[in-house]
Amino acid sequence: MASTLRNIHDQNVIGSEETVYRYLCPVKKTGSIIGKGGEIAKQIRSDTKSNMRINEALPGCEERVVTIYSTNEELNHFGDDGELVCPALDALFKVHDMVVADTDHDDGNDDDDDLGEKQTVTVRMLVPSDQIGCVIGKGGQVIQNLRNETNAQIRVIKDHLPSCALTLSHDELLQIIGEPLVVREALYQVASLLHDNPSRFQHLLLSSSSSMHQPGAMLMSAALTSSHRNYAVRRDIADAREFCVCFICPAENVGGVIGKGGGFINQIRQETGATIRVNTSETDEDDCIIVISSKEFYEDQSPAVNAAIRLQQRCSEKVGKDANDLAISTRLLVSSSQIGCLIGKGGAVISEMRSVTRANIRILQKEDVPKIAREDEEMVQITGNPDAAMKALTQVILRLRANSFDMDHGLVLLPTSFPYIPQVTESSSKSKYAKRDDHSKLNSNSKRRNYVS
Repeated sequence: MASTLRNIHDQNVIGSEETVYRYLCPVKKTGSIIGKGGEIAKQIRSDTKSNMRINEALPGCEERVVTIYSTNEELNHFGDDGELVCPALDALFKVHDMVVADTDHDDGNDDDDDLGEKQTVTVRMLVPSDQIGCVIGKGGQVIQNLRNETNAQIRVIKDHLPSCALTLSHDELLQIIGEPLVVREALYQVASLLHDNPSRFQHLLLSSSSSMHQPGAMLMSAALTSSHRNYAVRRDIADAREFCVCFICPAENVGGVIGKGGGFINQIRQETGATIRVNTSETDEDDCIIVISSKEFYEDQSPAVNAAIRLQQRCSEKVGKDANDLAISTRLLVSSSQIGCLIGKGGAVISEMRSVTRANIRILQKEDVPKIAREDEEMVQITGNPDAAMKALTQVILRLRANSFDMDHGLVLLPTSFPYIPQVTESSSKSKYAKRDDHSKLNSNSKRRNYVS
């Protein structure tokens, strides 16, 4: 009974004897395995009695890591012959079949059938370097036998890995290409080998305690917007939601946010696809509001998140004493109805974010909130060196985003940092928090602020 409970509930550490697979799902196909509000992913976990975590999409990366794991104490019936397999293998194939079915749907819109071309599918998985040897074999004998037996193209790639690969486990990329049934057979044989030969790095695969992602990927790329466009046309736009990040920006920083002739803000709008608005109607002598928003689907990479990370330093206040003690303070306004997802039971979530990012994260309420805020808003203040502050902002806004989409927190694996392009800080060294008074209260039923580009 204890093992069943452990299987069903998410754990932050994978046991040394468990079976784990990390399947790379194309960003534009993750909707087929997540479902609205995570319904499909929850169903897979329930049906297979396995655990499944879906990494947040890394900007510049066309794939998301789906981590599937389970103990081996209970077995599931698998396939037409009812073979007994571990829950993780069962879940791996449910995910794979859904992704392939989504590929079939894509191909149904093409004219390839008229040309008599055979469908080809590709499977990509991340495998730790100490585990990949079981697939390769001495002198490459095992992988060559797999190729001969299945007729699939099977490769192990060590260079030019996707940015979602982990450095601590020295990931390598396993790629299988071929016709659907050929790939399915090859995947089964590979999965069986990985099941029999667990990695000693498994306990690190769900860790969020350090920056483990491969360096070098830029924050923005054309792939971000193209993936979003290609997939969105096949979905109901009514299911998209607007996600918003609201910075409190020192008034003297606004010029740096906008740039000469609007050049900088327009560049960020163009590169990210986000709407960025600078508030004027509620600006006081110290602060103004910068609102970043986009209408998006949860499974896509977020234009609003990308733009917020790009703008963070320009919207922040410099609080370090000198050039050798550089620190910034980032302030966000968050609806009171959402603030709970950042605190957690007994403060568990905010404590974890502080520990992971090493930034000072505070939530200020009522009289401690600047008067520019609305009555139904609270302020999140992040202070630390630019790297720590960026990691903390990433954690905060991704949690807010998951909450706004009603996602089960157990399905989402948050990174501690995104590869990013450093931004020049043009911020103030002043720290003035004017408190609310009766004359500055805003009608909580009024529309969100007026803006100027």
